[in-house]
Amino acid sequence: MPRNALSQPSPTLQLFQRDHCPLCDQALDVLAQARAPDFETVWIDDDQALEARYGIRVPVLRAADGRELDWPFDAAAVRTFIGASAG
Repeated sequence: MPRNALSQPSPTLQLFQRDHCPLCDQALDVLAQARAPDFETVWIDDDQALEARYGIRVPVLRAADGRELDWPFDAAAVRTFIGASAG
């Protein structure tokens, strides 16, 4: 029986980014290198509140507990950040 998409847990990580952002593209590569679990992409374009909060900071990786990892980060920093979220 196929799994129902509604029964799957939501990602515990969010990546705040914008369109046409070379640093965001680099962050995606770093997340792949770190073998980060599934994450939700949050586009800040066209959202005034998110733009005000993250505009000059993107890309930003955010954990479910509210901690944030600002760019620049590398694979080791991402793994440490994820490990802290799990523990």
